[in-house]
Amino acid sequence: MNDGEVKQEEQECPENEQLEAPEPDSEERIKSLEQQVKTVTADFYNYRQRTTKERQETRKRALEDVITSFLPVLDNLGRALEAASSEDTAGIIKGVEMVQRQFLGVLEGLGVSVIKAEGEKFDPALHDATGTEPVEDPELDGKVITVILGGYRTKDRVLRPAQVTVGKLKEEN
Repeated sequence: MNDGEVKQEEQECPENEQLEAPEPDSEERIKSLEQQVKTVTADFYNYRQRTTKERQETRKRALEDVITSFLPVLDNLGRALEAASSEDTAGIIKGVEMVQRQFLGVLEGLGVSVIKAEGEKFDPALHDATGTEPVEDPELDGKVITVILGGYRTKDRVLRPAQVTVGKLKEEN
């Protein structure tokens, strides 16, 4: 190998680049990169703060929309209570049933549905068994006999399971 070949090898070898003395511009480059890192860090911090605030504002508006959708139901409950002073109990019952239907309609509009329970096969994902009732009919074994408290769900989540009693076939002695 002659001197020309050795110099060419040194130029092609990346390890030799690290051993060379830093260029005079490298200190400025380092300062520039440090400043860029500080800027990006500050920008990311501000972005995080802004998105957190936007998320909170979105939740607040969504809650306000839900509350607003229930206000007519509340108004009708007030009317039902005002009507309670009259002697017309059948009319009061009918009014309260109408308010209940309205309330369920608002829930349905929000994507909430009632969990069907009575007469259905017991499903621990949808029903919470509070007890059993003895039944003589084998078809009622393992089915919901009584709904103690209704359950509600959205499309992909159970909000509250229905509290039920489940039929259990009587054992004959």
